[in-house]
Amino acid sequence: RDLHSFPTRRSSDLNAGLSGERLAARCSMSQSKISRIESGKTLPTVVDVERMLNALDVPAARARELLSLARVANVEYTSSRALARVGTWRRQLEFKSLIESATVVRQFLPAIPTGLVQIPEYARFAMSPTVPSAHDRDVDRCVEARMEMRTVLDDESRRFVLLMTEQAVRWNRAGREVMAKQVAHMAEEAQRPNVEIAIIPRSAEVHGSPLNIFFTFDERLVMVELFNGLVSFRDPRDVQYYLELFEFFLGHALTGEEAIWFLRSVAREFM
Repeated sequence: RDLHSFPTRRSSDLNAGLSGERLAARCSMSQSKISRIESGKTLPTVVDVERMLNALDVPAARARELLSLARVANVEYTSSRALARVGTWRRQLEFKSLIESATVVRQFLPAIPTGLVQIPEYARFAMSPTVPSAHDRDVDRCVEARMEMRTVLDDESRRFVLLMTEQAVRWNRAGREVMAKQVAHMAEEAQRPNVEIAIIPRSAEVHGSPLNIFFTFDERLVMVELFNGLVSFRDPRDVQYYLELFEFFLGHALTGEEAIWFLRSVAREFM
């Protein structure tokens, strides 16, 4: 709430005396965005807040307080219960829209192939609840939504870097026949001009542990997937950390033709 009541027109507290138009000019932001922030329709990013604080010459102590609030406000946790209420299949379509708003999508998956390259048979196993306390879901609808989500790969103006561990490729989640088809399909998808599938082999010496699935959307958003929900980060410092983490793991991976050859060899093993 403090962020949404951030002073833009005239601050009796700070006595800034700036109109929304003048503040927008000082911040190199549109007046409409300033208005949306003022009315609470848009949550300002940490960078937005920092630019406004500088424009308003806010005292250092108050500026630190507001920046701290901005960082907290720009981290969002969504529990699996909340996701279930929305509908897992609907979340798939929301994720598709999020991808369509990005130019470069990076995904790090230490334990499972991304839904963007899953075949229907594998997706059915992946989308089915595994423990009694898991929330019920319409598996048929989830699989249908996941197949629709895959169509984002057809837009060659968008680049995808899909980084997995060897464990993610080899984990026999769906039986040998389905796994053979799934891994062979990944090898085919890796030949798209806008898709890079990279595999970290078990033999690689990696001085770091892959703890979570995470996705980055350009340089503006990171989503970290947990067993019981999703955490979203928009603070530029958090985004930069995950981008560097992604590049660190990518530096230990098989890429290009080496990755395609590896996937084909694993598919043959499953056969």
